[in-house]
Amino acid sequence: MAAPTKVLMLHGHSQNANIFSKRLGALRKSMGKGIEMVFVDGPIVLLPVDLNGTSSAASFTALGASEANATSSDPSTTPRAWWKTNPEKTIAHGLEESILFLRDILQRDRYDGVFGFSQGAAMAALLAALLERPHSYPPFLVDGEAPHPPFKFCVAVSGFKASGSLSAEIFGTSYSTPTLHVLGRNDVIVIEERSKGLLDLSQNKRLEEHDGGHFVPLKANWREFLRNYLTNPLGVIPSPEPRNIIQPTSDD
Repeated sequence: MAAPTKVLMLHGHSQNANIFSKRLGALRKSMGKGIEMVFVDGPIVLLPVDLNGTSSAASFTALGASEANATSSDPSTTPRAWWKTNPEKTIAHGLEESILFLRDILQRDRYDGVFGFSQGAAMAALLAALLERPHSYPPFLVDGEAPHPPFKFCVAVSGFKASGSLSAEIFGTSYSTPTLHVLGRNDVIVIEERSKGLLDLSQNKRLEEHDGGHFVPLKANWREFLRNYLTNPLGVIPSPEPRNIIQPTSDD
């Protein structure tokens, strides 16, 4: 019996592994035994002072993290991140720490691909690009070599390009890991202009859109589509929404 497809799951800003896993409960159940989703916590714990007044229930809800509580001692509700940013969104504080944290995870196990939401999608694409060009950030190397082979696929839901010079160095002009970009037409957190920065770097991309906002679409048609994509990311898989006609493309 073939080993299941193993997918590294990266949560969004203010979420954590537990929150993201519960949010995707319907998707996880639809995967069957052929796909294993491995949810990990971002290493950066967000304190009330980090949230710049966004720690209200309404703000967490907008980020897909209504369960989060920055003042609770319960680790299952602790808001986490892959980096902290400045108001201008030009600096990613802590990105280096997260890269080394993920290096250690990749060193311990093998993953077929990576799936991220929001800031986790930005991290997923960056990690995919780094595995293609591991020497672009030497601290990522283990004994002079990459800790893990390049991913077979990347799924970026409400994704964007991480800020800062390290991100620019890792991506270069483009990255080639096959990437499914899923965007919400009514997403007011990661707007189209921000998403375009990542799309423009993605050499082998497929873009699918849904009519909702800042979340992973989980209706039955999307669950079936995502299961089929994770099973065979290079296959010809019908769009979950017929009017989405942007099929896999390569910028070669």
